Amino acid sequence: MVQEPVPQHKSELERIVDVDRMGPSGAALDIVASETERAALVRRFGFLSLPAFSARVTVDRRAGDLVVVEGRLRGKIVQACILSLEPVTQDLDETFRIVFKQGLAEERDPESGEALVNAQADAPEPLAGNLLDIGEIVAEQLSLAADPYPRKAGLKLEDVLPKPRSNQRPGRGEQRRHPFAGLAALRDKPRKGR
Repeated sequence: MVQEPVPQHKSELERIVDVDRMGPSGAALDIVASETERAALVRRFGFLSLPAFSARVTVDRRAGDLVVVEGRLRGKIVQACILSLEPVTQDLDETFRIVFKQGLAEERDPESGEALVNAQADAPEPLAGNLLDIGEIVAEQLSLAADPYPRKAGLKLEDVLPKPRSNQRPGRGEQRRHPFAGLAALRDKPRKGR
């Protein structure tokens, strides 16, 4: 039985650059995400919306089979506040720089087959072939630039927690029950076999 190859994830912003066909001055790309591309990025990253998103990216070859990708992201991200779930808008203006090395094989764990991450901050990323999906790089940088814990300005945890009922007092004969009373009762209960 012949196994079908597993389809790879297709980037929502696919922009392929063949680094072997770049001129001596490299390549420059202006990416302005279409409405369809922005909607796909919203689904992928769980945003509420992405009203605007663009990137200016340069790709340059350097000595030693290095490929340098530098860019600047701009746009607006709308996410749900982690406390109130209300929309929170983040203005985006971020730069990034990634270095790839052609011919560098991706290291994999021999047991699990998962990719191993190089702990050196300045280590280049592996580039097995000659094609780079600049759109996917930009999408990944978008996810890194998004606030992982968006919070509405000025909102505190106390603002969203239920307020204690201080005006209600236990009636006659009622005792206020301590939240850990059940555990205290178990602790004080004699054990069998002691």
